[in-house]
Amino acid sequence: MAMAYPISRLFVKNYKESAELQYKRNVYKYALTFANYGFIGNFVVLGIWGNEVFFRYTMFTLLIGIVCCSWGLFILIPKGQISFWQGLKKGFLTPPIIALVLGIIIGLLDLGKCVPSFAMSALDNAAKCMGPVAMVLAGMVIAEYDVKKLVENKKVYVVSLLRLIVIPTVFILALKALGTSDEIMTFALIAFATPLGMNTIVYPAAFGGDTETGASMTVISSILSIVTIPILYYLLIVLL
Repeated sequence: MAMAYPISRLFVKNYKESAELQYKRNVYKYALTFANYGFIGNFVVLGIWGNEVFFRYTMFTLLIGIVCCSWGLFILIPKGQISFWQGLKKGFLTPPIIALVLGIIIGLLDLGKCVPSFAMSALDNAAKCMGPVAMVLAGMVIAEYDVKKLVENKKVYVVSLLRLIVIPTVFILALKALGTSDEIMTFALIAFATPLGMNTIVYPAAFGGDTETGASMTVISSILSIVTIPILYYLLIVLL
């Protein structure tokens, strides 16, 4: 997160000129700090390893989620429209965080056996729909833009390569040097090598900020991640 601040300045020249340029720098800052560890990451873990590993992955990304839903979402709101503490309150009251806290409480108190089987089945089936629904929603939002214009932004390609390759590689090599288990390194790879999510579209749109940069990043990073994620997994987890 600390590294994202100076790097983001490289993609917005004369950032002091206007609030619009400062806001665009915040979008790049968010992109360099957070990947789509939630929707895409959860979908990948659930689809490949199942519920037990998914629970451990959720615990691994818990702190990331807290930072993302507080500081991360706050910087995506145009300056002056909301205070930091208001943003923090909004972040912690989002449905994913509320559901996560409820799930932790149920698990720690061993209340799962009190939940009716049909409810557990409904929740399980809903979880399996998370990835496809997220992709459909992303497609509907991005369809409102001129796709040709979105893919012509050269700066976004640089940010996407940093997001998809450089940053996760640095994390994995550091964890490898510390003797971390393959499971933790796999969780780190999924959490940091997934493409940029839709927060850079949804939050700016809700508060009148720039959405085109976020949409461009979502399109380009999602397409590139189809190739980069399996390659990085093979090189950094299987072979390393």
